[in-house]
Amino acid sequence: MNVQAHATADATNRSSLIAFISVTTLFFAWGFITNLIDPLIPAVKEIFSLSYTEAFLTQFAFFIAYGIFSLPGGALVQRAGYTRSIQIALAAMVVACLVFPLATHVRQYGLVLVALFILGGGITVLQVAANPLAAALGSQSRAHARLVLSQAFNSLGTVLGPYLGAAIMLSGGLFAAAAEDLDREAARTASLAKIDTSFLMVAAMIVALMLFLWWASSRINENAPPVTAERGSIFDALKSKWAIFGAVGIFVYVGAEVSIASIMINFLTQPDVMLPGLKDPEGTRVLWFRFEGEPAERAGKMLGWLYWFGAMIGRFIGSALLTRVSASKLLAICALAAVTLCLVVWQTTGPISGYAALSIGLFNSIMFPAIFTITLERSSAPTASTSGLLCLAIVGGALLPQVVARVADAGYLHAAYLVPAIAYFIIALFAAGSARAPLVLHRAAQSASH
Repeated sequence: MNVQAHATADATNRSSLIAFISVTTLFFAWGFITNLIDPLIPAVKEIFSLSYTEAFLTQFAFFIAYGIFSLPGGALVQRAGYTRSIQIALAAMVVACLVFPLATHVRQYGLVLVALFILGGGITVLQVAANPLAAALGSQSRAHARLVLSQAFNSLGTVLGPYLGAAIMLSGGLFAAAAEDLDREAARTASLAKIDTSFLMVAAMIVALMLFLWWASSRINENAPPVTAERGSIFDALKSKWAIFGAVGIFVYVGAEVSIASIMINFLTQPDVMLPGLKDPEGTRVLWFRFEGEPAERAGKMLGWLYWFGAMIGRFIGSALLTRVSASKLLAICALAAVTLCLVVWQTTGPISGYAALSIGLFNSIMFPAIFTITLERSSAPTASTSGLLCLAIVGGALLPQVVARVADAGYLHAAYLVPAIAYFIIALFAAGSARAPLVLHRAAQSASH
């Protein structure tokens, strides 16, 4: 009997592990796709001759989808379940990727924004479904560490996305050293074709992911929490002060993270910031990474391998630290460190300013998953309602970058970092308050009874 029980437990654990791995692939995918927009910004800025404010509409179109699709996304998960909702979202993302060749063929920046809006809508549904899934696929006591581990693989995607995107979209064409001596129209055509290549590659990746998740769907369904157990809408979360406070935290965090990443490539290539070797024709080496290509391409690769790589390493370290240190305490430390680095960027120039900006990624690492799980633990609203409100708050990635872009367009690129500095200070206040707030455990008891 004991042998049979042990075998059953092993099978259950193995099924739960496969389900968790499957869901974690979604984190990688949306990290890769979301951060592919970072090199897209300088690409469209050059191709369509845009201001910072106009170029940052790429982030606006993508992240405003969170404000529009979070409510329908939560309803879709409630009605269709986790796996079907995920497949619908992935199919919409494939459609979005196929709009890019149309947009570049007719050379309409507006269609690029439409494609990004559809892409953002699909990722919104993925986040509504996958964040609570990752937290629930295992013991409650390790929910923080598990979600941070998934976010670590999300960070692997955020490293590879801007690196590959920069290598493709910011090389050749209008970004070639000899572009001024070439036919500008031919160079523009070449740069537009590189955007097509990037997003067709993404479409192929999503199709492969759909097939993998179809194979794993039965295991995900076996281990997923029951979506029918909670009938509340997202508006129920507005009755909980901690759900609202957490939504504010997510809003300012995503806004700060997106703002910094969006402006980084242009910031690093400024004459008063230019890092050593950025213009060296032989390429430059930082730590064990070697960066080659034109300055914009190198800056894009630095964004991937230094800023986003720091976030990835921080999440693996954070996943381990959160088994020993409270999420509130670690979040407060990281937020205050990020505030300090933003102030350094504001007040300095040259390599110090550049490396300070790149270092912010390390301290961003645990913020999103920590804010998310801290809020779920303290919100008196149902988990689905709270998760929906938190995903809705990701719309901060559309709004705060517009503020940063306007400051940059006014000629104050360093001062633009004051906007994320304020955002990180708000997160520090959230962390300090959560350390004294009681946990709400009634949902865990409800889940155990089903």
